[in-house]
Amino acid sequence: MKRFFYHSMIASAVVGMTLSCSPSKTLGPQTPLQLADNPFITHMYTADPSAHVWEDGRIYVYASHDIDPPAGCDRMDRYHVFSTDDMVNWTDHGEILNSGDVVAWGRTEGGFMWAPDCAYKNGKYYFYFPHPSGSDWNNTWRVGIAVSDKPASDFKVLDRPMIMTGMEDDVFAMIDPCVFVDDNGEAYFYYGGGGRCVGARLKENMIELAEPLRNMDGLTDFHEATWVHKYNDRYYITYADNHAENGRGANRLHWASSKSPLGPWEYGGIYLQPTGCDTSHGSIVEYKGHSYAFYHNQALSGQGNLRSICVDELFYGPNGEILEVVPRCPIVTDKPAPSGPYVSPKEIK
Repeated sequence: MKRFFYHSMIASAVVGMTLSCSPSKTLGPQTPLQLADNPFITHMYTADPSAHVWEDGRIYVYASHDIDPPAGCDRMDRYHVFSTDDMVNWTDHGEILNSGDVVAWGRTEGGFMWAPDCAYKNGKYYFYFPHPSGSDWNNTWRVGIAVSDKPASDFKVLDRPMIMTGMEDDVFAMIDPCVFVDDNGEAYFYYGGGGRCVGARLKENMIELAEPLRNMDGLTDFHEATWVHKYNDRYYITYADNHAENGRGANRLHWASSKSPLGPWEYGGIYLQPTGCDTSHGSIVEYKGHSYAFYHNQALSGQGNLRSICVDELFYGPNGEILEVVPRCPIVTDKPAPSGPYVSPKEIK
């Protein structure tokens, strides 16, 4: 309780102050926390960070990739995985998947590889990704699954996407899959977009729903970017809203909590303000005694659809509320080289 109160006081004190751009931050009596500069990946554009701690003791971030020059988010392709064991030195494990790997059911034109997630169970890693099955992309969203024995390589895409029991083909704007595995081994699937958020238990095989999808009740101004985690026996769902500024998207990240992984949810508030991007997408994870908020901004490019992933420490208040994250100043280095004319991986193959 004292720790929560102390951190709450720190969070309140920094509001209105000029923040240091230093990669380290002192937290009272604790050892100074060392974090890589933001954005922590600078050699390529990255977005939609999904962070997980696996059994090897490293934290892994599964990210989507903005391709320069952009065309909205249409050309996003080629998922990468990054990992660290100290929050300072990050390893790029390379590309694990692209639209050219989804030959059995994916959109023939490629692109549209949006925010993914990954889960571990029964000795396997399950990578979930949204991708349209047709040219009418916003009406044909599907969720594909790739499976591997390793956290950052050798993923093989299954021949068919998930069957969305309870929704069937009612998939307009349904994106951003999230999978949460509870302490008892039960796994849950969530996704949503266009104002709808749904969830359901997964079967033991991690590739089929165990029940029909149901609405996640209690969320305020839901848009997309579902993330579910657990802290001190309390379930939290976070998501992006529909906020706009000057006629453009400027999404904020919100949180709600529940005693159950499928709600009903009690709305909590905003924990991350707009970061300069048209969209917002984040994940929250605990690692080595600290909680972290991952998100993206546009510090490298100055463009809201050429994004870069960032991380900052996150604190909970005395009643379990998520306190608003105060982002560290971005350290802007050389921009990634332009990707050049877009060639779909399917055309390359």
